Amino acid sequence: MYDDIMQILPEVILAGFAIAGLMAGAYGGKDAIARPLLWVTAAVMLVVSVMVATSSSTSVEAFAGMFINDGFARFAKVVILVSAACVLIMSEGYMKARNLLRFEYPILVALSVVGMMMMVSAGDLMALYMGLELQSLALYVVASLRRDSAKSTEAGLKYFVLGALSSGLLLYGASLVYGYAGTTLFSGIIQTAQAGEMSLGLLFGIVFLISGMAFKVSAVPFHMWTPDVYEGSPTPVTAFFATAPKVAAMALFARVLHDAFGNAVSDWQQIVALLSVLSMFLGAIAAIGQTNIKRLMAFSSIAHMGYALMGLAAGTAFGVQAMLVYMAIYVTMNIGVFAFILLMEKDGQPVTEISALNMYSKTNPGRALTLLVLMFSLAGVPPFLGFFGKLFVWQAALDAGLTWLVVASAVASAIGAYYYLRIVFFMYFGDEAEQGLDQNRGGILGGFLAASAIVMVVGIVTMFGVEGAAGLAAATLVN
Repeated sequence: MYDDIMQILPEVILAGFAIAGLMAGAYGGKDAIARPLLWVTAAVMLVVSVMVATSSSTSVEAFAGMFINDGFARFAKVVILVSAACVLIMSEGYMKARNLLRFEYPILVALSVVGMMMMVSAGDLMALYMGLELQSLALYVVASLRRDSAKSTEAGLKYFVLGALSSGLLLYGASLVYGYAGTTLFSGIIQTAQAGEMSLGLLFGIVFLISGMAFKVSAVPFHMWTPDVYEGSPTPVTAFFATAPKVAAMALFARVLHDAFGNAVSDWQQIVALLSVLSMFLGAIAAIGQTNIKRLMAFSSIAHMGYALMGLAAGTAFGVQAMLVYMAIYVTMNIGVFAFILLMEKDGQPVTEISALNMYSKTNPGRALTLLVLMFSLAGVPPFLGFFGKLFVWQAALDAGLTWLVVASAVASAIGAYYYLRIVFFMYFGDEAEQGLDQNRGGILGGFLAASAIVMVVGIVTMFGVEGAAGLAAATLVN
């Protein structure tokens, strides 16, 4: 039992901290301690991420196979913890200025991260569901944090209702898999789920499981919640939605497909490939008419999840590696873009209209240049790092014989480039605005924006060791 507890020590530390923070907030001044609590929560997440990154490199199962601590889980956890800490630090100024900085906010984010860590280490359908629901329940609340806003309330409600639907699909799929496999453990399911030998019930189980998980990554046709939730939530919450939960959901996707159905790649490959191509095209086309930058980023995230799913559709270790590299790059880009969106203010009020960026390069050339780099990277324009992310998943899909998917993604990428370049056009060649955005000092947000843009340029040389770490992580999952 002691050995099992040691395997889940990072999760225990973070959950224990969240409970202690909740007690401190409830009995020690509530929102008066919200600011120090936010900073301490971010610090604890970074400490836990270092703990996870430097822990043993072996693969260990705990609690009779329900919890898996391997290289794949550790890679995903580090990305989740670091991105969540970054978003918390970014959100402090915005939340404080708009009287949204309540002590519950960092606690809910911490509990959601515990759920994500559980998701990526799940070795059992019940453990998977526990992690998924812990993550979702916290996110339902933070989505509707701005109680006086109808849009924020709508965002929380929409996410809750559609999240309940997705959980229902997932549970139905899990019950079918359990019924036909006779176990909820992934190690037991993989013995039953053999290519060409699967029963119809087990196939239906896989379809329902994939549908439930597709909702969490906002893949088409389970994307309906994404634009409204992104637009309605407070911007720091939107930044959180766009980063850590996406990584957790994609890692969960890979975990279930390879650990439980790894011997039946041919049975689920076409489903994942279809989700991928639909997401890429809908994200590319639907974003064209958007005037709100947060809604645009919502459709952008749908398209990017399509590219990440392409790596997963390959069904190989290299495919998983490509997906992990892609997600790490995607998160870094999004942190930079949302740092910029948080800086968009006019007369002290947040602005999310793209037209507000008209001739922004004249008033703030440095910041306009960093956004240009990030937009080019999101569009996948060489030589920025975003292009190499796409190159990885294309290579994985080609190796797996999915040439048609690569061709389709190249077309979707060309369409999607339009709306990223449109933002650049507004900044450098747009109409002269009556009054531009406020000339606020960047501070922490400016630092995140600059750091993200630098990574997109410098990363093409070194990739900061992410490629090698992702390769080792993928090798522990697919063997």
